[in-house]
Amino acid sequence: MSKRLILLALLVAAWVVPPAARAQAADPLPSWNDGPAKARILAFVRSVTEPGGKDFVPPAERIAVFDNDGTLWSEQPIYFQLAFAIDRAKALVAKNPALAKQPALKAAAAGDLKALAARGERGLAELVAATHANVTSDEFARIVREWVATAQHPTLKRPYTSLTFQPMRELLDYLRANGFKTYIVSGGGIEFLRVLSEELYGVPPEQVIGSSIETKYEVRKGVPVIVRLPQIDFIDDKAGKPVAIHKFIGRRPIAAFGNSDGDFEMLEWTTAAPGPRLGAIVRHDDAAREFAYDRASPVGTLSRALDEAPRRGWTVISIRDDWRTVFPAAR
Repeated sequence: MSKRLILLALLVAAWVVPPAARAQAADPLPSWNDGPAKARILAFVRSVTEPGGKDFVPPAERIAVFDNDGTLWSEQPIYFQLAFAIDRAKALVAKNPALAKQPALKAAAAGDLKALAARGERGLAELVAATHANVTSDEFARIVREWVATAQHPTLKRPYTSLTFQPMRELLDYLRANGFKTYIVSGGGIEFLRVLSEELYGVPPEQVIGSSIETKYEVRKGVPVIVRLPQIDFIDDKAGKPVAIHKFIGRRPIAAFGNSDGDFEMLEWTTAAPGPRLGAIVRHDDAAREFAYDRASPVGTLSRALDEAPRRGWTVISIRDDWRTVFPAAR
């Protein structure tokens, strides 16, 4: 074949590659600004995927874990699953007013967050028991789907499912394209998030770890079901996260991403092991495009992890400085 034909073939091959694919090849993280955070992520992935490199990690060991609330989607002014629980409480009390005798349910149904907060962890446990239990797992999944189909964020006026972070979705895709297996390790409810994770993040339900309530197996009218019970089973937060990763994944991750002190132990456990490791914290410092909060916020408190990040070599991702885009374009 002549040089001219070879050149023509190469040009044709380049032309038929879709523009999106060419852009992805040029920049796998197009919603990120160039800077230390993006450079660190790209360098880490190159180092662990280069065959023969000193930091090469076999694909089976390329495990990356992500917190959800505040890391993969927003979490202010309240956790989105709490908003779900409040709306569910309103619906339950409207259907059966006698349920308002339960203080937590009464406060939630009235939208009285101060009264609900005053009851502390006990109040939240009561609310979860009333709004997340006494249904089958299939019924609960249907209730969640119906809620996300209509519910909107109170101030951003967008569906909750549209408030995922575009840069983090690109990061998930980039890691998977490079042989990583991505897991969500959330303090939120595991069955709530499993309904949404594959559509929102490309993470299948079996790769979601979260807090859970007790369940039991029953046969109802000849149909086997899993019934959700009003007792807490496991809280997947703080020191519970490494325990859950060890129990359900069985491998220590080589990369961990969080945004609050609730993720501290997960990042600590991930990055303390030998070999190439990446720990990163999403810092909410962009009041114009999202929210700005850290130490003083009761939701997503970030203090200890922020202070210790430099010493531990964790990358702090600034939403204001590192992200060109925050949310996906509205549909």
